[in-house]
Amino acid sequence: MADDAGGAPYHAHIYYAAHQRDVAATLRAKLLAARPGEPMSGLRFVGELRDRKVGPHITSQFEIHFEAWLLPAVEAELADHGLPILLHPLTLDDLADHTSLARWIGTPLELDLTVLDPPGVNQGFARFARTDF
Repeated sequence: MADDAGGAPYHAHIYYAAHQRDVAATLRAKLLAARPGEPMSGLRFVGELRDRKVGPHITSQFEIHFEAWLLPAVEAELADHGLPILLHPLTLDDLADHTSLARWIGTPLELDLTVLDPPGVNQGFARFARTDF
C-alpha cells in the first residue's frame, strides 16, 4: 500500500458472494464483539451487510472504519477468512483511494469507478465512523 495517505483514516470493504454470506455475518459479529483491550475494539464503525450494489461496490459487502494506526491489526484479523477485502485510506482523492492507494486481500474484484467523487472532494469524510452507504 502506498504511503501517500499519511495519517488518513481507513475503510475496509469485506466482500462476499451469496454462498459466503454466513462467513461474512460471522466475521462481522466477531468484529462487533471485540472487548476493550482487544485490537478490534479500536474500530470506529462496523457497517451492515449490504446484499446489493452500493457506491462503487458492485458485489455484496460490509465496511469497517478505523484509524491508520490500526491497519496492521485489521489486515491480520481479516486475512484468514477467505473473503476478498479492499483496504483503502480516506483522502481527498476518492479514485486514488480505491485504486492506487488501495490494497487487496484475496482476489481483487471489479469496482464501478464512475460513481466516485471527483478529485478534491470526498464525501466519505462526512460519514467516517458514522455511517456506511
